[in-house]
Amino acid sequence: MLKSISAHAIRTKQQPTDHYLTRYLDRAGTVVFTVYVSISAFGLYTCVYALRKTFAAATFSDLHFAGIDYKIWLVTFQVCGYALSKFAGIKLIAEMAAKTRSKSIFAAVTIAWLSWLLFGFVDAPYNLIFLFINGLVLGLVWGMVFGFLEGRKVTEILGAALSISFIFSSGLCRTVGGYMLRYFPEKWMPFASACLFFVPLLLFLFMLDKAPRPTKSDELERTRRRPMNKIERRKFILYFLPGIILFVVAYTMLTAFRDFRDNFSAEVWMSLGYGNSPAIYAKTEVPVTLGVLVMMGAMMFVKNNKLAFMANHVMIMTGMMLIGISTFLFESDLLTPTLWMTLTGLGLYLGYVPFNSVFFDRLLATFQYAGTVGFIMYVADAFGYLGSVAVLFVKEFGNVQLSWLEFLIAVGYFISIAGTVLISGSLLYFHKKHNALVN
Repeated sequence: MLKSISAHAIRTKQQPTDHYLTRYLDRAGTVVFTVYVSISAFGLYTCVYALRKTFAAATFSDLHFAGIDYKIWLVTFQVCGYALSKFAGIKLIAEMAAKTRSKSIFAAVTIAWLSWLLFGFVDAPYNLIFLFINGLVLGLVWGMVFGFLEGRKVTEILGAALSISFIFSSGLCRTVGGYMLRYFPEKWMPFASACLFFVPLLLFLFMLDKAPRPTKSDELERTRRRPMNKIERRKFILYFLPGIILFVVAYTMLTAFRDFRDNFSAEVWMSLGYGNSPAIYAKTEVPVTLGVLVMMGAMMFVKNNKLAFMANHVMIMTGMMLIGISTFLFESDLLTPTLWMTLTGLGLYLGYVPFNSVFFDRLLATFQYAGTVGFIMYVADAFGYLGSVAVLFVKEFGNVQLSWLEFLIAVGYFISIAGTVLISGSLLYFHKKHNALVN
């Protein structure tokens, strides 16, 4: 009966609108809708990420504060703001109504853009506060953007498009930052780079805002999505607590590794002998982007939610093992530095991307739990970025006598082993939990 009802009729009932783009997407079919929303989400977050990360292309080697490299302070202040925003997002994103998402994203990116302007005007160390503000507002954007994509039959593809944006942009914005350093001083390079991305960002935000909401058939296949109040959030945590602990700790490790690799890649590449090659970032990240996109897109064809949820666990485990294996081969002189960085990037994002796209979406669908991905995603992210701050402090204040490269290698081995054990435990927990419900 439901299959005979047109997508246009379903969506019109849910979301009355006069905008021609939404009406067109109602009638255009799944392929056009998927391509349109994928491009919108990918483009939007590519630009958002650039508002956050282009400064990582600079080393700020001439600046120090309290005897510590100034870039350490910059990264720390931004990550602290980002971590705090994730804790705030547990409530804000979980309770956010769909109609307020676009305005909230616009407000966040405008504040982030202005923070770089003020960073350029204000002298060090007083401009550190603007890195904190930048991280604080941008930390909320991911959950708001994903709110447009979750709970759909094609969420795998939409989520993959969104997730690969930060892999692609990780290389792109550092490449752009590297080239901009040829024309602007380090202090002004982040703002100059942000200006290049701001207008396209607004265009992609407008496009995404016109996407129709999930249909009734989407809800039947992936469960209805709605805001969650405090009581509902507490019930969810208590119901899945052991599994949540296991995957949150695993995700915390991946987040810390990713953030460290991202923020200090310039220093790592210098150690590897590629200090004057801005294009090296895009060269290593583009293959990673394509590899993750193929793997994530393939998940769309797995219609059984439980099977897909388990497959996401396996993908994450595979990524974690790849980090350790490729690092061992690099240390054994069997891989070139470029291939090693590419493979560790692939392993990292095979583990990291599912958490930021379809892992939680399939969790809700598997257990037929009416809620929002944003809530549990921000629980994981809050502790993930707390872990990222901890890694920064251990490296700088923990008397760790390792270079950036040596530290990256050591952390990679730890994550590969411990993370594989943790995510294996998560797989077994949720498998047994689901079996207990259906039997």
